[in-house]
Amino acid sequence: MTEANDDAFFFRITPDRVLAAVEAEGFLTTGHCTALNALENRVYDVRLEDGDAVVIKFYRPGRWSREAILDEHRMLFALRDAEIPVCAPLVFDDGATLRTCDDILFALWPRMGGRSPEELNDGEIDVLGRLLARIHDVGAALELKHRPRLSPETLPLAALELLEARDFLPESIAARYSELVHELVEIYRERVRGIEHIAIHGDCHCGNLLRTDDGWCFLDFDDMMIGPAVHDMWMMLPGRDGAAREQRARLVDAYEQFRPFPRQSLDLIEPLRAFRFVFYAGWIAKRWDDPAFPDAFPHFGSEAYWQGETHDLAEQLAFIRSGRDVLADAPTADRTEPSSEAESELTNKDFFWDL
Repeated sequence: MTEANDDAFFFRITPDRVLAAVEAEGFLTTGHCTALNALENRVYDVRLEDGDAVVIKFYRPGRWSREAILDEHRMLFALRDAEIPVCAPLVFDDGATLRTCDDILFALWPRMGGRSPEELNDGEIDVLGRLLARIHDVGAALELKHRPRLSPETLPLAALELLEARDFLPESIAARYSELVHELVEIYRERVRGIEHIAIHGDCHCGNLLRTDDGWCFLDFDDMMIGPAVHDMWMMLPGRDGAAREQRARLVDAYEQFRPFPRQSLDLIEPLRAFRFVFYAGWIAKRWDDPAFPDAFPHFGSEAYWQGETHDLAEQLAFIRSGRDVLADAPTADRTEPSSEAESELTNKDFFWDL
């Protein structure tokens, strides 16, 4: 099957195909399946005759190689073996975890019950800091050769190249937007020197945390990458006011009960936040041929959209250039909040979509 045909099937996966894929692995279904909220992949909840359910995840064609997906699964099984609460894929009778349906890779997962937190209290931050350190210990010990490395080349520069190549950037802002991205890259390269890179979750926001009857569970390692540990920390606690910095200080203290943390890497948080702005826009542009994306992002690509994105990026860089985000070495009590005049409101309302 060609890549174009792969995409055509992926965009129009039918309930019959979903049920057939599950039943081919020996499960008896009731005939009920529900599409779950995911844009990057296609994910369905399938009811079984025994009253249980499984989740089937079809991986977007061309995004990850088979080997990269198996690295994700390898990480999950290593975490589970270390008694760290994660949702690992089901293992088929032949020991495999991946199958194909019309040349589209898919895996089956247990359905997890629970609720994602809207905010975290101090006790929860302590628990999650220790768990995150244990996750990073496992990741640091694994040699995962097929996952991407978090770098300027893989995030903002790749996104910028795509936006320019496909003429998404209006002529009125293209030069300014490119200038801002390259300035951001230079700041990040200066600050990241000497920071260890290990296998991390990569998308560790609260939407990928589940509070269950048995405690916490970390979900969706689909964006797993090789990067600095602080990337998972800031995504779990993304605010940048004084309260958020106090929470991150607490998270770091809990983390260090199990694993040393390079506190100078806290200076990467605001550049990484800006990376996310650019990567997010590039992600939408890259998927624009998927019929789900124009529906989900109706204002994407307009002059007003790009003016807003350029303004947000400029304000973020102004905040970074001011030096007030460089707080890694400051004692908690000495950390002062930015004034309301300099603090910019983050306008990417869909900041943590399923990427």
